[in-house]
Amino acid sequence: MLSYRHAYHAGNHADVLKHLILVHIAQYLGEKPAPFWIIDTHAGAGLYALESAQAMKLAEWQDGIGRLWQASGLPPALAEYLDFVKILNPDASLKHYPGSPWLAQQCLRAHDRLRLFELHSSDARILRENFNRSGRQINISESDGLAGLKALLPPPPRRALVLIDPSYETASDYGNVVKTLQDAVKRFATGTYALWYPLLPKREARELPQRLQRLGCRNWLNATLEVRAPAGNGFGMYGSGMFIINPPWTLEKTLHTTLPVLTRLLAQDEGARYTLESQGD
Repeated sequence: MLSYRHAYHAGNHADVLKHLILVHIAQYLGEKPAPFWIIDTHAGAGLYALESAQAMKLAEWQDGIGRLWQASGLPPALAEYLDFVKILNPDASLKHYPGSPWLAQQCLRAHDRLRLFELHSSDARILRENFNRSGRQINISESDGLAGLKALLPPPPRRALVLIDPSYETASDYGNVVKTLQDAVKRFATGTYALWYPLLPKREARELPQRLQRLGCRNWLNATLEVRAPAGNGFGMYGSGMFIINPPWTLEKTLHTTLPVLTRLLAQDEGARYTLESQGD
């Protein structure tokens, strides 16, 4: 369970989808003057060097953020996300990639708060080093984010985004995220929850979106991005999805214009495609 290190996958196609949506939701929350929280249950290290041995071992970022780096004419939401990445790379050479904690922090105002969980001891230590000057605005806990979430809901400002993106290394992760969301919406029904999940041939992965839809939430949005056709041998992640409960009303329209472009830019074969489905009042 604790073998997963996101540094090996930083900046890949899944990060692009996840972080595009994270930035949009966080910026939407910031449009109103009232404070909000962002809670990240699996924060990782927070920042990643793309020239590190870990990142270069698989070099997944080359088929993710690397394909967007020199792209022009991007839809506004993609361009805004890319602008944040460029802050970390001021010399126009792509060497660093932000994790979700760093992107979330960029969207905070002085009265907003960020709560981070990371169970892996090495990544938790690096996370603290990366955010050691953030003061009281950011709280970091070296613990299980799914278990720790319960004590934070509902948050004091009654406005929050909860980002959940476990590694799904074990089959139990799928059931755990469903149970966590079921409990979370009972405690804090008006919160926005963004769950990332992998697209894999295994049964647990295929059934997860349907299980989430059966939670009974009235407002949800499910977006998937497949960068290639599933492998014939039945192994390997061929895409990922984001299931959002109580999404901003602006998100679906944004994804309608953004996902086709993202699919074209990140396609690894002719099997690349996207889906977008929703339910609302």
